Amino acid sequence: MAVWKIKERNELARQFELRGDRQLHMGGGAPGISDVVDFANMASAGDFSDFGNLSAARGLIGGGANQTRSLCAGGQAPGVSNIIDYVQIKSTGNFGDFGDLTDQRGYISGMSNDLRQVSSGGLDPSHSNIQDVVQFATTGNAVDFGNLTSAKALDTNSGSPTRGISAGGVLNPGGGNANMNIIDFITFASNGNATDFGDLTAVQRSQSSFSSKTRMCIAGGQAPGTTKIEKIEIATTGNAADFADGIAGTTENGRGTSNTIRGIYNRGGVVNTIHQLNINDGGTATDFGDLTVARTASHAASDGHGGLELGILQRPSVTYMPGSGRGLFGGGYAPGTTDVITQINIPTLGNLSDFGNLLAARAAAGGASSLTRALFLGGTTGAGGTNNDDNVIQFIEMQSRGNCGDFGNLSGVAYKCSGLASTTRAIVALGAAGGSDSDTLEFVTIASTGNITDFGNLTDARKTSGACGSLTRGLHGGGTDPSLSNIIDYITIASAGNSTDFGDLGAARADLNACSSSTRGVWGGGAEPSAVNKIEYVTIASTGNITDFGDLSQARANAAATSTNTRGVFAGGDTPTLVNTIDHITIASTGNATDFGDMTANTRRINAGIISDSHGGLQG
Repeated sequence: MAVWKIKERNELARQFELRGDRQLHMGGGAPGISDVVDFANMASAGDFSDFGNLSAARGLIGGGANQTRSLCAGGQAPGVSNIIDYVQIKSTGNFGDFGDLTDQRGYISGMSNDLRQVSSGGLDPSHSNIQDVVQFATTGNAVDFGNLTSAKALDTNSGSPTRGISAGGVLNPGGGNANMNIIDFITFASNGNATDFGDLTAVQRSQSSFSSKTRMCIAGGQAPGTTKIEKIEIATTGNAADFADGIAGTTENGRGTSNTIRGIYNRGGVVNTIHQLNINDGGTATDFGDLTVARTASHAASDGHGGLELGILQRPSVTYMPGSGRGLFGGGYAPGTTDVITQINIPTLGNLSDFGNLLAARAAAGGASSLTRALFLGGTTGAGGTNNDDNVIQFIEMQSRGNCGDFGNLSGVAYKCSGLASTTRAIVALGAAGGSDSDTLEFVTIASTGNITDFGNLTDARKTSGACGSLTRGLHGGGTDPSLSNIIDYITIASAGNSTDFGDLGAARADLNACSSSTRGVWGGGAEPSAVNKIEYVTIASTGNITDFGDLSQARANAAATSTNTRGVFAGGDTPTLVNTIDHITIASTGNATDFGDMTANTRRINAGIISDSHGGLQG
């Protein structure tokens, strides 16, 4: 078991000594086209191990990586390709489909920061000045970013957290006299055309490159036996300067990556040799280790290269801070009912961990929370039905791991409830109460204890709706009444009263769940009657029908949902087979959900409501 040395880690962060540790080398020519992906730890020299395979064999690929994902884009297969595929960089396994480039291109290059990956130049089949971009957090097709200063292929890319650099290349791969010395730069945060940076020391193509957050190094190139390694300081502009020496035999079609101090690159040619150089000190490159398969023009990426702000990684804290993004999931079917409460830190990716226990094993409770306290309302201790339903309200303090206490009671037994909250008040729709679908809404003051009070009624009786809200307004969407419903209702949380029609879901749907920021409510999954992967959203302060957002990673119903003001999470559910998948979305954007981590068990119907210390109902 790893032990955090918090003081040491914080000191490393302040000194910019946090570094990624995983590098991948992907595809290439061997001399036929390869789909092999290798990995190694960047912290110490050594040979590579098998990671998995690309979705399609190809070489001369672009791409990039952030701290969680690695992408491969385009390439030769042997014709030009528009494929973008991806993998979780800390895992092992085969790549999955991400989307497509704006057109098919080979001889391409790529650069990235924490948020975006930009693919540069290439052949389509003529030389191209295209640059296109994708967001790491979503999946989908690339969009236009802007143009290079000149059409070219076989350039080399690297950069800092704010700037991407394209260096060298060739105007016509068949003509040796068409090599280029151009260096361009882009600003990752804003789409637009590249700007002239300066020139290499000589015209060159097919080089390796790697960078820290301040310095980019460019090694090798077309001329056989090239050993020169050049450098530029990324935040400036100007011409490259001689910096270091490669190992004899360094040549074209190598590929490079780095952590913050160590550059690692394939020396070029159909070989398995990987070299390394200290980016700060220069000198002469040394041997790092060997790939599993000799090949040329493989793409390289890492979770620690210079384009990543490793210093902003969340640091461990002895003391929990309210509002920092803690989310709780309580009970559920796994497949019998469970009393386990698990937690996630919503701003970071990862698997669930244990938090404590409910008073008894149950599922299908309503959930609601303030900044400091979480409530679990009703539920069932069995497979459902009036003999198993519960009227108990339980509470637990968000900052202290442990077991629930008794808060009070609902007006009657109920399960498949739907909960939401503001900073002070929790509202629950009773769902199935006493064996019948219910339109009853009830509320409690979260900071107190005691039995629940009548609030009003939904526009119709139904269960398994998805609930979410802002600081002032609560929404309930979908459910069964007993047929599937597409209704979205809204209430004003501070004033008791009946719901008002808001609009409609895209289709009648039950067993869905919802999360929210302070402005946007998002519903995911559910059954129509079969499980769907739909994600849809509304603007909470308005009224009207729902809008398409994107898709979950798999169709499923009975998932749980929670959120911060920026990130939504959908966990567990059934397809109808129980799953342990956790997906996340960026609420303010649209796009498909991406992998967050895994639950501790395959679980469904955990709780029908948002339980976190920073959801949209807590944002003033």
